[in-house]
Amino acid sequence: MIVKKAQPFYFPGNSTGCLLIHGFTGAPTEMRPLGEYLAEKGFTVMGVRLTGHGTKIADMQRTHWQDWSASVLDGWHLINSIAEDIFLIGLSMGGALALYHASFLPVKGVVSLSAPYNIKHDPRFRLLPILVNLFPYASKGKSDWQKIDAAEEHFSYEKYPTRGVLELTKLLKEMRDSLPKISVPTLLMHSKLDLGIPPENMDRIFQDLPADNPNKNKVWLEHSGHVVTRDLDKLFVFKSVAAFIQEVSELN
Repeated sequence: MIVKKAQPFYFPGNSTGCLLIHGFTGAPTEMRPLGEYLAEKGFTVMGVRLTGHGTKIADMQRTHWQDWSASVLDGWHLINSIAEDIFLIGLSMGGALALYHASFLPVKGVVSLSAPYNIKHDPRFRLLPILVNLFPYASKGKSDWQKIDAAEEHFSYEKYPTRGVLELTKLLKEMRDSLPKISVPTLLMHSKLDLGIPPENMDRIFQDLPADNPNKNKVWLEHSGHVVTRDLDKLFVFKSVAAFIQEVSELN
């Protein structure tokens, strides 16, 4: 059963469509404020729920990265039947999924927020195929939320499913391989205070994008933790994303 505040959302609008993709262990809730802002600007907006998310954490133990990809593809087919120009917009793992799919879907642009390039090296990772059976869940560690009341309203699983972490490493390998193939306008945003995904991840993603892409941009945030769509910089993020979509739309 889907948790009430973790449900996907859809806001009808004009011919420009925005497909919003949440992060690892998160839910559409973390993308909804951005979705509402973009809808107010007149865009058609859809927020997908990735398989295994927004229900109970045990559901993530049965999912693979291809299932998360399929959730994005389902959302793309739905919004593509309604809107003409599609933008992929993702947070954290959702940003990685947005980049991966932008390498082969006919989209107009892609926005990646707080996305990982890879998982911080840990010698235990090579033992993950064994550890997933011994230790199904792992602690999330220290919180980096700067807006405490937003943290209290946020929905995500309290721990990391280790099998899900293993699938995440596979997804990120696919994303890294796809980066040189992304030819559409790209906006990357990351907070310098992000403890979950170190800020240097944005630089590494940016470096792997094609050098001849004339419209690739990276923007640093100063006041938020990892979930930039709900933390202190959220209004700046919303305005930047909307301006990027408007600018790209006017180029065509």
